[in-house]
Amino acid sequence: MHGIQFDKAISSESDWTKKSIIQFPNPQQISLSIRASALIFADEKSQQLLSLIEKVAPSNATALIKGETGTGKELVARHLHNLSPRREGPFAAINCGAFSETLVESELFGYERGAFTGAVGSKKGWFETANGGTLFLDEIGDLPLSTQVKLLRVLQEREVIPIGSRKPIPIDVRLIAATNVNLTEAVNAGRFREDLYYRIKVVPIEIPPLRERRGDILPLVEHFLEVYRNRLHTVKPELTSDTLKHLIEYPWPGNIRELENVIHRALLVCDGKTLKPFDLNLPSIQQTHVSDGEHALSSDQRLEKSINDLIRQEPDQLYDLFIQKVVLQTYEYCKSNQVQTARVLGISRNVLRALLKQFGTIQ
Repeated sequence: MHGIQFDKAISSESDWTKKSIIQFPNPQQISLSIRASALIFADEKSQQLLSLIEKVAPSNATALIKGETGTGKELVARHLHNLSPRREGPFAAINCGAFSETLVESELFGYERGAFTGAVGSKKGWFETANGGTLFLDEIGDLPLSTQVKLLRVLQEREVIPIGSRKPIPIDVRLIAATNVNLTEAVNAGRFREDLYYRIKVVPIEIPPLRERRGDILPLVEHFLEVYRNRLHTVKPELTSDTLKHLIEYPWPGNIRELENVIHRALLVCDGKTLKPFDLNLPSIQQTHVSDGEHALSSDQRLEKSINDLIRQEPDQLYDLFIQKVVLQTYEYCKSNQVQTARVLGISRNVLRALLKQFGTIQ
């Protein structure tokens, strides 16, 4: 399977770790809130990604990083910065979806005293803060259209005008943007400006999901085992061959972030010596308690059987109950990640949020 032979256990001196290139973010440029994640370039697809990063890092070209949630887009952006001539300059990372439409412009471009109610003093925006370095705009697809217009002007003129000011401020910033949505579809739907899209995708960088670069899984497991072993002040357990098999075969819808959380939890609940499949708490493993007769059925047949069992109970509002079950089960499977849940269900995030509010899952 995937060219890997499973031994009885994985040792602390793993061959996978020796063959991997593990890239850690620069600790001097990272706040304490940054996760333990690392970039692994063991898989062939990851090595191609590393080659692209090394080629484009020395330039000032704007880059657009695309990838699913949890694939490490910010880590790739930091690696681009650390390999560039700007490495001694600041690196600022902003999540565009974290601010309301009224706040995002003041955060990006800054403001002068008295520019609006509550502006008791002036404040630099993130473009000024990152001057001489790199500005990483995560989830750029969430920017409102009015802000997209101003961002395009900043990129073209290389200057910002804080809110409440008429004096432009020259800036020298390399912009790296990231998204987990299809910006081409957003452009066609009128949610994202076409001119800004072409301005930021000078260097497109696609991060494959973890399920498509399985050669990175075991080196990542080795890394997270070491990180959380040190944090929890415990010994490093051995992984059985069945555990390794489950780790390799699981599709990891939450990507590296999900893998990290799974290893963290497994270290908390395992016996301290051996990490067994059930310690991983993966959905595919929890299904091992299903009867042998049901294992012989296909997924579609099991679904039909479950629906028939539900119909026989003649519950009130069967359709609404079925929709609720599907949505909430998918939401749990995706570790409460709304973007990933919407993608799996094939609906928009707004529709998903409306359903979750209807079911009382979110406010």
